[in-house]
Amino acid sequence: MNFTFEHSYRLKEFFEENSQKFETTLLTEAVNVKDKIDEILRIGNIDLVNNAHKLIVYIIDGQDEKLKSFAKKEGIAWATHSIALSFKLEWVQAIRRTLWNFIQNYYHLSRNNEISDFFRLEKQMNNRVDNFLNAFFISYSTYKDALIKEQKELVENLSVPIIPINPAICILPLIGSLDKSRINIIEEKVLTEVGKLHIQTLIIDLSGIADIKDDLIGDFMKIIDGTFMMGCETVITGLSKDVVRSMTQLGIRFNNETQTLGSLQQALDRYLDGY
Repeated sequence: MNFTFEHSYRLKEFFEENSQKFETTLLTEAVNVKDKIDEILRIGNIDLVNNAHKLIVYIIDGQDEKLKSFAKKEGIAWATHSIALSFKLEWVQAIRRTLWNFIQNYYHLSRNNEISDFFRLEKQMNNRVDNFLNAFFISYSTYKDALIKEQKELVENLSVPIIPINPAICILPLIGSLDKSRINIIEEKVLTEVGKLHIQTLIIDLSGIADIKDDLIGDFMKIIDGTFMMGCETVITGLSKDVVRSMTQLGIRFNNETQTLGSLQQALDRYLDGY
């Protein structure tokens, strides 16, 4: 490979003058990533090749703060679009190998054989690549954890959709299966919203719940008792025969203040007539 070289070149100028050769060598090194470059650009608007040039400049110039900031932005971008970390790791290691290929050629062409210069440069260059990787992975992990937490909170809120229909009455339609975790979420959300919204009547529609495990029925009853203690009347609608059978077999009954109706429509007809 023939390089453009003048003895007045500093290392950065050598890279800039041979940028096309840098790209060619890099793509040869990055065996698995080179076929994903267009896909990654489309998915996350991440331009791997241009970013590689930027990274090399920061490394050679010793711009450590810019290097760290760039790594953080890259980490957030890769976490946001859930791009496989294996591609990023291979890409950065390919950049490292290409960097050293160019340094070797630069020293050969400049006829600089000072071993002390080589070791000094080796330490600087490798430390900066490692610092970039460390900052990238920390940023990726931190942002990914935040995304997962945000998504979990969103799912939890969607799983307990308390819907106000007037200032005093709200509906809680429950759909799907109930487990211990979801019961705990429901209890926390219901008691919080009853206090915050001053709900007087909470209509809990169970028509979307086919069955409740025996060991969870008692926990569900505690939610109803809790709302009663806070001055909120609970209306249960849509009880399935399986839930009723389980409650009967366990000898569990609603308290005297809890109303039960066959359907949500019946509850709306009764409780909205006065408003």
